[in-house]
Amino acid sequence: MSAVRALGPPIPERPGPGDLPLALLRALQIQVARRIEGMLAGEYRSSRLGDGAELAQVRPYVPGDDVRLIEWNVTARTGTPHVRVNLAERVLVSWLVLDTSPSMQFGTADRRKADVAAGVALALGHLATRRGNRLGLLTFGDRRPRTLPPAQGRRGLVGLLAALAQEPGSARVGATSLGAALARTAATARQRGLVVVVSDFRGPLDWRGPLLELLPRHEVLAVEVRDPREQELPDVGEVWLVDPETGRQVRVDTRDPSLRERFAHAAAEERTGVARVLSALGVPHVVLSTEGDWLRAFAAFLRSRR
Repeated sequence: MSAVRALGPPIPERPGPGDLPLALLRALQIQVARRIEGMLAGEYRSSRLGDGAELAQVRPYVPGDDVRLIEWNVTARTGTPHVRVNLAERVLVSWLVLDTSPSMQFGTADRRKADVAAGVALALGHLATRRGNRLGLLTFGDRRPRTLPPAQGRRGLVGLLAALAQEPGSARVGATSLGAALARTAATARQRGLVVVVSDFRGPLDWRGPLLELLPRHEVLAVEVRDPREQELPDVGEVWLVDPETGRQVRVDTRDPSLRERFAHAAAEERTGVARVLSALGVPHVVLSTEGDWLRAFAAFLRSRR
């Protein structure tokens, strides 16, 4: 996504690129739509049998079958009545559970984590609203959690993402609770469908139980967004490390190689713990970075879940 980048100088509260202006957000929507279509050739098909127009199989007629479904060509060829069984045409309801906490404003590479999350939202909005399917949105982590009921079309998504980008990123709301957000999702998303969680998964591991409640009813995908500086410290002398959600500050001397090594080890252990919980629950999981082409990795993940 090097052609579309956020503008604005970095500031101590928000290192790296600044917010995405509305014009760039709309340009990003067009670029994401074009690229995601090129990377994901073909349609996603229903795995259920039922009323529809696409043929799944032909089988012998049994008493009680609808005579209007008799497949006359096969019946004439075999001498035995056969009926058509079609793929079900059902409206798919998808939910995007979007992390808008202050930690998502962090970014030291090509973009902020919030920008990657916005791109994922646009890609999902493009895919999840085709053929009459519907997409709902649930945000968490900031001062004003929002719920957008499932709707067709994707025009409102850009406006909502632009409004979210204008929220003050320095406001502290405490540690983000993904568990509370998933409990909200379970209470709101009553119809079976797809739930895509887009977050940096930083904060308390309070979400295993609520995720277990979602899984019997929904297919769940986990999209984790990372920044390279969250995994390792550069040698830049003495710095203050600040938790943007709680305000906690720690002064460290990054010239110490043992400190950098301990930091990298602890960061890797924390990320391994998140991956381990998701794997144990059978939740597909992809990691996207603020550095490089996140869309290619996301498209590869979607292809594997087709």
